[in-house]
Parts: sequence; C-alpha cells; structure tokens
Amino acid sequence: MSILSHPFTPVARQLDAVGHHALPLLARLVFAGVLLVYYWNSGLTKLGDGLFGFLFPRSGAYAQIFPQAMEAAGYDTSQLGVFHWAVVVGGTVAEFILPLLIVLGLLTRLAAVGMIGFIIVQSLTDLYGHGGIAHPGTLGAWFDGAPDALILDQRAFWVLCLLILVFKGAGALSLDRAIFKNAP
Repeated sequence: MSILSHPFTPVARQLDAVGHHALPLLARLVFAGVLLVYYWNSGLTKLGDGLFGFLFPRSGAYAQIFPQAMEAAGYDTSQLGVFHWAVVVGGTVAEFILPLLIVLGLLTRLAAVGMIGFIIVQSLTDLYGHGGIAHPGTLGAWFDGAPDALILDQRAFWVLCLLILVFKGAGALSLDRAIFKNAP
C-alpha cells in the first residue's frame, strides 16, 4: 500500500499546505456570497424607524422570532416582556454584526461560533415556532437522496462552512491576522 501512496505524497503535502491557507478564505467568500445579504436583509425587516430603529423593532420582528407568543398576545408587542424585546434586539443586531465580522475576518472564530448558535436557534424556531415539524419536506432528512430540504440539508452546509472558520481561523487575508499577528 505504501508503494501506491508514495507517488502521491508530495501532491498531498502541497494540497495540505494550500488548503490550510485557502479554506478559511474560501469559507469566508462563500459565506459572503451565500449568507451575508440573506442575514442583512432579514435584519432589515426587523428594524424600526430612525437611527435607533434596532432598539424599537417592528412587530414583524417579534412575529418572526416568537410566533406563538405573538399569536397568544394578539400580535400586540406591548403584551410581551423585556425578555422578548432583548432577544429580538439581540437577534437583530447579531444578523448584522456576526456576518460582518466573518466577512472582514475579525474575531472570526468567535463570530463563527455565534453564527452557528444563531443558525441552531433559527432552525429550532422554524421547526417548532413556525410549524416546520408539520412539513417534513421543510425539515428534510439526511441520506434521503433529496438535497434540497431547507432545514437539515441547507443549514448543515452553512454550519460546515462556519466550522471551517472555527477550526482554522480566518486565514491570511483577514483583520485577525493583521491585528493579532500570530493568529492562524
């Protein structure tokens, strides 16, 4: 077996070296191309009026994040508490800040972990809050031969992209590298 693998060893080493530097940059590029505008557009739908609109989210923001609580409150946000407001404001700010940090390569590992948590909460809200469990096509299933389910299939790829950044860092072309000289 070593006779067969020996000719490929130099190529494998070159690919390892290139991959170490290319994967983080490519993960950030794919994230920017696929998810940056998605999350920013989602965040924009939640903003209230004015410069401090993020502190006064639209009622639709509450309906997106707390659909069952909003229904129970008759879609009157004044019936919800400070907890609901804090989660909506925090989620809205996260939809702008975390993607920006990832694309810039600033505090990338922390931002990627935050985005993974965000995607998990988003997915659980979609499944339980918006009734995705009732629609098996939305949930999807791994190993079913259908790669287009919105929750398990698509978001698994999103998380994989972010895990590259968690494990490998932002890469050479990043603010992390520029600011923290020894950052991987």
